[in-house]
Order: sequence, then C-alpha cells, then structure tokens
Amino acid sequence: MATEDRLRTYRGKRDFERTREPSGNAAAAAAERPRFVVQIHDARRMHFDFRLQVGDVLKSWAVPKGPSADPGDKRMAVPTEDHPLEYEDFEGVIPKGAYGGGTVIVWDRGTYEPLSHDRRGRPVDFAESLEKGHASFRLHGSKLHGEYALTRFRGGADEEAWLLVHKGAARTDGHGTPDPRRARSVRTGRTLAQVLADDGRE
Repeated sequence: MATEDRLRTYRGKRDFERTREPSGNAAAAAAERPRFVVQIHDARRMHFDFRLQVGDVLKSWAVPKGPSADPGDKRMAVPTEDHPLEYEDFEGVIPKGAYGGGTVIVWDRGTYEPLSHDRRGRPVDFAESLEKGHASFRLHGSKLHGEYALTRFRGGADEEAWLLVHKGAARTDGHGTPDPRRARSVRTGRTLAQVLADDGRE
C-alpha cells in the first residue's frame, strides 16, 4: 500500500492549519535500522504512544499505562492510525478542540531489531508477523532496552487490542513504568508541564 493511502486516516483526522503535527509530505531519510519512538500524550486521558517504523510509516499503539521494563507487567496496547515517519520528532501542544488535543513529549526513541521467526527458526518479515498477530523485537533506545513482544487479542466489544510485554529477568525495584508527570523528553529534557508552558502560548 502506498504511503499516501496508509496516511489517509491520519491526515483525515487533522487540520494542519491548526496543529503543528507533521503532515507526512516530507521525504524521510533512509535509515540503516528501523526506528521506534515512545511519546507521552497528555490528552483527554494520559497515555503513552508506542510507534514502530514498518516500511515508510510508524505503526502506532496507544498504551494507557506505558511500556514496562518488568516482564511481569502485561500492558494493553490499542492500535491507532499509521503516522508519518517525521512524527518521531514531534513534541509540542496540539490545540484544544483539535483531534488529540493535549501536550506531547518524546519520552524515548532509538532503533529496533525485528526478531520474529517461524517454528523452524527462520526469520519472518516484520510486517507479516504483525499481520499474523505476534511480533518480537529488540529495542535500542535511550531508556528502553531489550526484547519486547506485541501479541494481538480481542478486546471488549470486538475491539482489537494487543499486549506489549518485555521479555527478560523480572525486576525487583518496583519501577517498571515511568511516572508520566515527572518524565522528561529525550529530545529537550522538558517535562509535559514545561512543554505546555513553553509551547502552549497561542
């Protein structure tokens, strides 16, 4: 599917004369490894947006409680529309009344390695593994590291949902998930409150 088609839903939900979110019209530079980004979005409900580059778009999931470094935490992840690759850098205030109105910071970003394979241990195309409902990958971020998996299941009212789980040794320090109000951007070092104060003057 062409990028234009994959971003139709994204563009249809936004008025780019109101929001500073990227429209996806700019050509993205090719990367050696696929990218990932985790943004904290203080909208109607506070949540984390987990995005993985798949081809020329960012496949996206809203993770209400945020990704956890503790394998004992199974985080629900609800798929949202594909986003343009430029969204990796977006940080700021989406105007009140606009789709997704609220404050956004880039909490973490980096690259990832696809790890999905079939029963014989042969590598499986990452987009194909997502289509089948289970994908494994290793994150190389500023804050998130190690192997994670996304697994699809049926949510309430036939809604599609996924589980995001970290694979590895269990943590004992009780700090599997960041506090979004105190979290700082890996781009600018700012908190949500500071971004709102800096960028929210309109």
